[in-house]
Parts: sequence; structure tokens; C-alpha cells
Amino acid sequence: MATILFFGRLRDAVGTNALAATLPDDVRDTDAVRSWLGSDHPALCDPSVRIAVNAEMTAANRAVGDGDEIAFLPPMSGG
Repeated sequence: MATILFFGRLRDAVGTNALAATLPDDVRDTDAVRSWLGSDHPALCDPSVRIAVNAEMTAANRAVGDGDEIAFLPPMSGG
């Protein structure tokens, strides 16, 4: 089972801050997770939304599996 976390405005868009989910057999990388969840929550498909796997930011598609923590983070702004 994977833990999927949502931060900032994405928490509001999804309606929760965390999900515990068994990943479908065809969902084995971050692009597939984004597509799978994005079908119900389009805000996750925004290309500015970043993904971290096991507390490590990913710049490109990365393999995921049951037991991983996958976090969706909105774009950061600074000043």
C-alpha cells in the first residue's frame, strides 16, 4: 500500500491531505500516478505540480511501488 500526500491547494482540490492506496497494476511510475489520480482530480495534472517520492523531489518520471510515500506539492513561491 502506498501513502499519497497532498499539500497546499492540492489538499483542497482532492479533499484530503492523505490517501492510503494500493496502486493498480499499471501504475508503476510517477507519470502513471499523476494520470491515475488526475482523472478524478485535474489539479494534479498541472505541470507545475511537483512530486516527491519517499521525501525526495523528482525532476523526471520515477518508478514507484507499494510501500512508497508519494507527495504532490503545489508550485512554491518565494520572496
